[in-house]
Amino acid sequence: MRATTLIATLALSGGLIGAGAAIAPAFAQSSAPAAATAQPNWLSVQDVLSKLEAAGYSDFREVEREKNKYEVKATDPQGQRVELDVDPVTGEILKTEVKRNK
Repeated sequence: MRATTLIATLALSGGLIGAGAAIAPAFAQSSAPAAATAQPNWLSVQDVLSKLEAAGYSDFREVEREKNKYEVKATDPQGQRVELDVDPVTGEILKTEVKRNK
């Protein structure tokens, strides 16, 4: 009786592990293409930084890709630390917030 219970437990455990391994890749694959196609015409981070640098900004500390914008922490042409909201398609500065003087 013990051997039968042990074999049934091992078979059930193996089946659950196998099912989990088979399902996990399906979940991982289903979310990745949606994220990749959600923003097909966004500028790259390097392109955004190049545009900002051409506008006189420097010392880029952080770049975050938000839902509908890039958020960049940098130094403006006057030497002030700023946080910029940047349009992800055009590279246009949407909002500037002064954080502190340099």
